[in-house]
Amino acid sequence: MSNLAAPAQQSATVSWSVDDIDVSPQSEVYMSVLWHGGQLGLAYYSANDCIVYFMPDAPDADDLRLLRKVIEELQPRCILTSAKQDRNIADFLKAVGTTNDGQDGKPEIAIFPNVDFGLNISKQRVLSVNLPFIPTHLTEAERIVYLASVVPFECATMLRALGGLLKFLERRRIGVELEDPGVSVPILALRKFALNDTVHVDQDAYCVLQIFKSEVHPSVYKLASGLKEGLSLFGVMNRCRSQWGTKLMRLWFMRPTKNLDELNKRLDVIQFFMLARNTEIVHTLQDCLKHIKNIPLILKRMTLSYTKVNDWQGLYKTVYNAVCIGDTCRFLPMSVELFAKISQTFTDDLHYIASLINKVVDFEGSNTENRFTVKPNVDPAIDEKKHKLMGLSDFLTEVARNELTLLDNRIPSCCVIYIPLIGFLLTIPRLPGMVDKNDFEIEGLDFMFLSEDRLHYRSARTKELDTMLGDLHCEIRDLETAVMNQLQTKILDKSAVLYDVMEYAAQLDCLIAMAVVARENTYTRPKLTSKNIVSIKDGRHPLMELCARTFVSNPISSSEELGKIHVLTGPNSSGKSVYLKEIGLIVFMALIGSYVPATEADIGLIDGIYTRIQSRESVSVGLSTFIIDLNQVAAAVNNAAERSLVLIDEFGKGTNSVDGLSLLAAVLRHWVKQDVKCPHIFLSTNFHSLVQLNLLPSCPLIRYLTLETIQDGEDLVFFYQLKEGVSKNSHTANTAILAGMPSQVVQRGIQVSELYRRGEPICRVDCPSKANQFEWCKALVDKFLQIDLSDLSVNLQEFLSKEVLSFATPEL
Repeated sequence: MSNLAAPAQQSATVSWSVDDIDVSPQSEVYMSVLWHGGQLGLAYYSANDCIVYFMPDAPDADDLRLLRKVIEELQPRCILTSAKQDRNIADFLKAVGTTNDGQDGKPEIAIFPNVDFGLNISKQRVLSVNLPFIPTHLTEAERIVYLASVVPFECATMLRALGGLLKFLERRRIGVELEDPGVSVPILALRKFALNDTVHVDQDAYCVLQIFKSEVHPSVYKLASGLKEGLSLFGVMNRCRSQWGTKLMRLWFMRPTKNLDELNKRLDVIQFFMLARNTEIVHTLQDCLKHIKNIPLILKRMTLSYTKVNDWQGLYKTVYNAVCIGDTCRFLPMSVELFAKISQTFTDDLHYIASLINKVVDFEGSNTENRFTVKPNVDPAIDEKKHKLMGLSDFLTEVARNELTLLDNRIPSCCVIYIPLIGFLLTIPRLPGMVDKNDFEIEGLDFMFLSEDRLHYRSARTKELDTMLGDLHCEIRDLETAVMNQLQTKILDKSAVLYDVMEYAAQLDCLIAMAVVARENTYTRPKLTSKNIVSIKDGRHPLMELCARTFVSNPISSSEELGKIHVLTGPNSSGKSVYLKEIGLIVFMALIGSYVPATEADIGLIDGIYTRIQSRESVSVGLSTFIIDLNQVAAAVNNAAERSLVLIDEFGKGTNSVDGLSLLAAVLRHWVKQDVKCPHIFLSTNFHSLVQLNLLPSCPLIRYLTLETIQDGEDLVFFYQLKEGVSKNSHTANTAILAGMPSQVVQRGIQVSELYRRGEPICRVDCPSKANQFEWCKALVDKFLQIDLSDLSVNLQEFLSKEVLSFATPEL
């Protein structure tokens, strides 16, 4: 069993500070990085301590701020990436790195073929790499289980980056003499890397706490396109009106922070919008925010000169509403930093862009012609040609009258028309005698084509009109395209303010959404502190209270003085799991800068949330349920630090009860030995022997809690109220009856349970006792011996069918 959990010193989460980093050009850090689909995967090798560090997949926007922050902290000597990468990261690495081995102080950029970063080959490299900390006696299957507790194989981008890094180390042979090919690059450990301010929350925690929950979209039109958000914390909190607000809120959820200043800044904004007198301001800002469009996409199309009418409309709405947002924020308290930044950054450049678009772009005409058109009085040349084009109809009618006088008397009528790209043409109806092409020839006219029984010709007059007026439509379009290019250039020159609009409008949208949810659900502002405590009064589950008619609130407290290890016992269905999830969600909400569902909340800066509440099984993983549970607990044991939060529900139930109980006790004793340096632990269990057999030491660090219930006759009443103490009965029979289990099955279960507790033998009910069996057999033999076998009338078959069958099926 000891082989299933990785040793603590091999997978501890590492947090770096700038002071710890060697900023010299000769830094011995070699980094591998991939960015795909908005997810950043990263791994690096430190030649100083011969350790490979990996960072689980994390969302990173197009500006790659997270990657920039990692590079600033690590100061790598070389950055490895794939030859097949998005243009964003290619341009980014080109700006931050060099190709001359870091001689100018910048990191070297190494590019390997994309095949070296394949997912399957990368996984094989990780599984086959020589790691001295792995016991040599493990089989291949045991080695996979061992590494699964250290490396999150579900993080595909990170795994590919790690595989590429191992290939890089093999080729460059960092720290190994080239003359010694039999020696590989030393890797003494694999460890998780985390940024200073980022709180670690793994995918298991996101899933079991229902922070995110994807569901198949019910619309048949969107089945192929993807999923929708189900009942989740993100689904409840996401009241954002803009696309970028939703993206930023998801980013905040994926990257909770322990930066106290940043969290208090967010809470200040929410507190302002929570006030009843500011409700009208909230509505005004939300009406503006819903018109903030996809600015980066519009600017990208501008650089490619591929803007559409919808892009100009979207940009104008964005700028116009951004001006309104800026004007509104200038009347708000400048003590709130976000309002001050919006007032400063939403400059006159926005007015300039808005007025420029308003003066130049003719939106009504653009929608009619489905292309960019210019308003009058912008370009005299365009106005002149449009004036000619508008008066062209009457003019051409007069020209047609004159042309008709010059034609044969057999032709009853004619028209002069203008066709873009072709020019002016004279059209006449097809006469009955005009059968083939030779009949179409008319003296003085050049035949062009036949369309809808009308013949089209060029005459001397239409040629004169082509020379005099030219191709008006094309000329107008060319001139308007030139104006559009000039307008795009001016807007791109001011694009910096548009990116500021996107950034701060998204922040404002997120915080207003949080304020709206907090007001609707009576959340309160948490007091974030540098102390290592979790103290919550009347905490509530933010999702469960929306689904239940009534919800019983409970306190949450954990500190060095009040105890940091909490063992929760109670009957099944008494609310233990909900209580654990409630703790995790309230702490998580505080770490994204949100109000929390409680009366009061004092929360220290938690650095990680680890859970063992639900087993996320998958055929692709190839691990049993108990192994998955062990991996989750191993991650907590190996990585949870003094300021971490650990939530464990019913650990040990997946194996023999004695083994499960002993393993649970061993895990708790491991944390008890750490004394006040242990994480905040909340554990629920039905192993009452944990307390009854004194498997844990008696110390102030451990608190025993239970959820109150009362036995009313045969009924069990749940109060869901937390109190000190230990539950002595799991009330399994009552819970089984509530679940609809047949009464005879429940009664048999009670009978077996009582016999087991008293140490008495348990008799099977599906077969008779040995004494009864002996009597049946004796009677059968005596009756058989009384048969006269010489009597031919005796029917042995009848005897067997009646007597033997009756003895073989006695009444139970």
